Amino acid sequence: MNVLEVKGLCKIYPGFQLREVSFSLPEGQITGFIGRNGAGKTTALKSLFHFIHPDSGEIRFFGEAFQENELSIKQRVGFISGGVDYYPKKKLRTITAVTKSFYRDWDEQDYRRYLGLFHLDESKTPSQLSAGMKVKYALALALSHNAKLLILDEPTSGLDPVSRDELMDIFMELCRKGVTILFSTHITSDLEKCADRIVYIHNGQILAESELQTFISSYQILTLSAEQLTDALRPLLRGLKPAKYGYSALIRTKDAMKAGLSGTAADLESIMIHIEKEGRA
Repeated sequence: MNVLEVKGLCKIYPGFQLREVSFSLPEGQITGFIGRNGAGKTTALKSLFHFIHPDSGEIRFFGEAFQENELSIKQRVGFISGGVDYYPKKKLRTITAVTKSFYRDWDEQDYRRYLGLFHLDESKTPSQLSAGMKVKYALALALSHNAKLLILDEPTSGLDPVSRDELMDIFMELCRKGVTILFSTHITSDLEKCADRIVYIHNGQILAESELQTFISSYQILTLSAEQLTDALRPLLRGLKPAKYGYSALIRTKDAMKAGLSGTAADLESIMIHIEKEGRA
């Protein structure tokens, strides 16, 4: 079962277009939403909830059209955006009291557990919190109303490595309980720790939607000297760029095998760097 289905989502701005964005989220899996700054990640995520009104497209949560079932759907979804902020001078306990009144399935025990895990002090105000602590507070709220789907825009932004690792552990724990998670991030190592799948957006279009390990294993990295960089080889390469010794390029594993070439194993970061240079998957 797909918890979220997006079909043909479009949003046109004078200098940017979100074009025919389509993807789905299987239940109980963690999906990373990747792409460079300005690729359309935040526009796409906010369009799902009509914080930005899309020009066209179909959005279905739990099999239900969002527009006709907005209130009931929002009871089952947690959303965090890096652009969302709180009243800076209100105490956290006051903000929490208002927030939880909107959710019929608020779990106070879970909320207290996340406060302790994230070392949050309810007597403080948002203005007294670091950027990382604000993210942790937003997560504590989102994780405390028994949401079946979490959609998170850059949730690890501003967090130190230990806090990020704790968050990945929480994601995997939630996933084992059947919660579905979509989160965008620039920190590809976080995805490699916990993600089942990736959706890759480039310049407003989906370039890839795949199982994470299938996507990574479909590429290799070649390091080539100038002499090895032949005209016959060039069409097989993606994102050719200077390296310390010669050149570095991405090649599909199947193309490398056909050409009798042996590259090194790629990781998600190196794949993104080369694809973004080339502009195609």
